[in-house]
Amino acid sequence: MNRLLLYARYFLAVVAALVLLPVGAAAAATHTVSPGESLFLISRAYGTTVDALRRANGLYTDLIYPGQQLYIPVGNEKRSPVTYTVQPGDTLYLIGLRYGVSFQSIKAANGLGSDTIYPGQKLIIPAANSWGTSPAPVSRGVISSGPVNYSRSDFDLLARLITAEADSESYITKVAVGAVVLNRVKSGIFPNTIPGVIYQVDETGSYQFEPVLNGWINRPASEEAKRAALDALNGVDPTNGALYFFESWVPNSWLQSRPVSVILDSFTFTY
Repeated sequence: MNRLLLYARYFLAVVAALVLLPVGAAAAATHTVSPGESLFLISRAYGTTVDALRRANGLYTDLIYPGQQLYIPVGNEKRSPVTYTVQPGDTLYLIGLRYGVSFQSIKAANGLGSDTIYPGQKLIIPAANSWGTSPAPVSRGVISSGPVNYSRSDFDLLARLITAEADSESYITKVAVGAVVLNRVKSGIFPNTIPGVIYQVDETGSYQFEPVLNGWINRPASEEAKRAALDALNGVDPTNGALYFFESWVPNSWLQSRPVSVILDSFTFTY
């Protein structure tokens, strides 16, 4: 009897432990949130979805914080490798973000000894997400970026600014231009909307972005600029928080006096 009672207590303890776990946690890895990460970026890295992460962790919003432990549900779907043709401005890191896989796994799948790639090169992308060959859809008229929702109009305006400012630059620079706009939106010292930032006229009567002044902002966005805008909206920031950018040859002593974040192509990004 004592042995049967012991087995019964053990069985009940196991059941209770499973009940107390978040949905999906029984078959899950864990991830510690790093600064700058969002549920979207984490979901891409693990090949799952934001909704699945929310359900697994009992979250009701997209708000997460550095140091937080998240359960990563293990997906059962089998995803097949695809082939990707490298575009000008691509890096292994950016391609990995686009497909939701690590750049190390891309290097391993292709037997690469370094991070160097070139336009036209064919790469095998292991276990790529099905949406990786084109921008993720803008559902229900909004894009969710953490706790912030952006409209289709915001997305189009940001993509048009990227086209006007950086159409001849590499892909990473295009993303960086979009990131500067979003950094301003979140800064507290600029308008808190994308149209407010882009169409801002300062106290001296000067436009913040030349394409607004010369009308280039009204040109249709390129497909690459749309991809860059989507990456920026989803948290990719090659500038690490920069608030300004300018063509490096421009003789502006005020801009040139500011701390430099990064130099990409012909642009300097500063704080």
